[in-house]
Amino acid sequence: MSILKVNTIQDKGGNAIITSDGSGTLTLGNDALKATPAFHAYKSSNSNLTDDVVSKISIDTEVFDSDGKYDAGNYRFTPTVAGKYFVYGQVNLSCNAGEQYHAGVIMIYKNGSEFSRTTIDPNNNSAGKHNQVTPNIGMIMDFNTTDYVEIYALADVGAGTPNVTGDSSASPTFFGAYKIIGA
Repeated sequence: MSILKVNTIQDKGGNAIITSDGSGTLTLGNDALKATPAFHAYKSSNSNLTDDVVSKISIDTEVFDSDGKYDAGNYRFTPTVAGKYFVYGQVNLSCNAGEQYHAGVIMIYKNGSEFSRTTIDPNNNSAGKHNQVTPNIGMIMDFNTTDYVEIYALADVGAGTPNVTGDSSASPTFFGAYKIIGA
């Protein structure tokens, strides 16, 4: 058995590919090998939505934010590093007892415009009508250095006031993204 001990592995041009601090912590020198920037955040408290109106969701509490690229005040992720990213989110929509959802929609907006959506339509569900729906979405997206994404939702209860559920322990409403390594 052989052991190789080095602090730096360099490419032919002398650029550090991998470095070690001597205590087992490795640093990769090539951004293509890192799944960052990355973040995950959740909505910490409930809020009302206007029925049948598209609204940006206030995902305000970061679980982690590797490079400080998620703005928890504007609820926006701007990675500033070009590449392919996996972007995901979930919105827990509820309404008062006796009210029923006609539709719950989650949308990813890129640069201020709708990019993709997922719709749950409980009216077409053979199990009957519901006063809570939880649409979720996930997709691979290309980003340049100025692109940004946000999560929006639409709740149609027909009558009454829809609500977005937030909670610090269960995190039913969340948003996240990470750079795909090597893509």
